[in-house]
Formats: sequence, C-alpha cells, structure tokens
Amino acid sequence: MMKRLLAVWHARNLEFLRDRPTLLFTLLLPLGVVISMGFIYGGPPRPLFTVGVLGTDVARHANPFLHERYVQSVPIHDAAAGLYKITHQSIDLLLDLDGTARYWVNTDSPKGYIVEKLLIAADPGARRQPVTGQAVRYVEWLFPGILAMNMMFSCLFGVGYVVLRYRKSGFLKRLHATPLSAFEFLSAQVLSRLSLILFVTALLYVLIAAIIHFHSAGSIGLLLLLAVIGSLSMIALGLTVAARFGSEEVVGGLLNLLTWPMMLLSGVWFSIDSSPRWVQWVADIFPLTQLIDAARAVMLDGAGLQRITPNLIYLAVTTLVFLAFGAWSFRWRVD
Repeated sequence: MMKRLLAVWHARNLEFLRDRPTLLFTLLLPLGVVISMGFIYGGPPRPLFTVGVLGTDVARHANPFLHERYVQSVPIHDAAAGLYKITHQSIDLLLDLDGTARYWVNTDSPKGYIVEKLLIAADPGARRQPVTGQAVRYVEWLFPGILAMNMMFSCLFGVGYVVLRYRKSGFLKRLHATPLSAFEFLSAQVLSRLSLILFVTALLYVLIAAIIHFHSAGSIGLLLLLAVIGSLSMIALGLTVAARFGSEEVVGGLLNLLTWPMMLLSGVWFSIDSSPRWVQWVADIFPLTQLIDAARAVMLDGAGLQRITPNLIYLAVTTLVFLAFGAWSFRWRVD
C-alpha cells in the first residue's frame, strides 16, 4: 500500500511541477502581494491627524504647520467636498490657504480639538469656522464594502469554476454539438448567477441592517440598479477568465490575482484617500471600486442617480467589454 501511495504522490508532484502557469502563480502571487502592499503601505508610521488643504501645492508645501510631526496633509480640490469630509469627520481639520488663512473644525470631533491646538500654536491668526456633525460609524461605512466584496467573490469564483467544471467534464463539448452559441451560453450563465447574487445580497442586506440598526439614506431602488449593473460587470469578468483555460490551478490563480488587489485597494476595509495618487488611479480601474464608491454615496449620503451615473456607465461599459471578449475567446473543450 505504501508503495502505491508513494507512486501516486510522486506522480502528482511531477504533474504540479510541470504545470508551469500553476507553479508561477503559486510562487509569484503571494510574493507580489507582500512586496506591493509593503511598498504602498510601508514606510514610517501613519500620521495621527489628517488635514484637508484647499490651495495650491506651493502654498501647502510652504506652510510650516503641515510639516508638523504626525500631521498629514491631503489636497482638497473642491470646497464642498472638503466641508462634507470635515462634517462627517473623515478628516480632522480643513485648512484654506487661498488668501486669508482660515480653517474649519468639527466641534464634535476629539481629534479635531487636538489638531486645532497645534494649528493655533503654529498660526495664531488663522480664522476659525466651526461646523458640527457626527462621524459615520465604522460598521456603517464598512457595510457597503462587505456586501460588494461578497458579490465579487460570488461572481468571480461562482462563475469561473462552474464553467471550468463544465469544460473538464465534457458537458461543454456536448453543448457544442447543439445550435447553442457561445454568447447564448455565457448570457445564460450571467443571468443565472445574477439572480442568485441579487437574492443573497438582498437577504444579507436585510439581516445585517437589522443587526446594526442601519437605514439607507438613499433610494433602495437605486441600490438595486447599482447591484444589478455591478454584479453583471464582475460576472462578465469571471467569465473572461474561465473562457479558455482548462486548468483549475490556472483559473484559481487568475481569480486570486484579480480578487486580492480589488479587496485591498478598492476601499473595502479602509479609505485610500491618503494613499499615493497613482494607487488611487489604479484602484479606480477596478469594478469593485466603482461599485463600493457608488453604494456608499447612496447608502450613507443619500446620493441620487445623477451623482452615481459615472459609476453606472463605467460598470455597464466593462460588462459589455468583458462579455464580448469572453464570447470571442470562449473555448468549448479542453485540448
């Protein structure tokens, strides 16, 4: 028995080592994640206070207060956006460097109280503009991200592995003998997964909202529209991965290669507003980022259709692109 066991063990090891794409993903994916996350989030300790700055980069760099230890400055290009952030305590102080120095501080914020003392010590002439507003609870801010992340995993892995299993079992080969086209097959998979995702997401929304006593500030109908288009985009992305490959290891590696950056950079767990600008540009490419940003705008801010229209258009365009590419590259059988 031991001889047979060792023979199978040896054969499986050789099979894995000869599958170069699988070996490559196994070695490079965790290495790449560690290096990239260390590069993006490494360096010195995070600052204690975040100050939004209205003004030019020259004025921001010349202001001595913004070079204080543990104070991080974030450029704000729109005064309304800055006031929204300070009202909801996503930044600790808003400083206007255009003309006469003035600042806004949230009188309900403990960190705002402390950072204001530092500003007054550095610039006693700054004019105070008090605002009020309670901070959004972290669990409420996290809620849209968790729902979107669950949708992402269900869409990518639920579709990718199903199509792969159909191909390896020969089911797709039999379907190929019928008049069914690749586009029709993929569309049916999209609609099937979409109905399941919407049911599960709606159920989770009701249960979690009841537990944390959350009430959406925006329209539930708008959230449903966003869930439909966002799910379609990520389902179509999962189909493009499974359209050609016949190896579970390769498909799994590609899906992990997609899900990990999205999960870490799309703002599921924390905001990336203070990250380098190029990181934010990369994050904006991901469908998950567009879905989370729009969902938070609706659920937390009561945003309407006009505000999230750019997100919806982006998700709709990526859906069509992914689905068209998946249909074009689809392969019915394993070579």
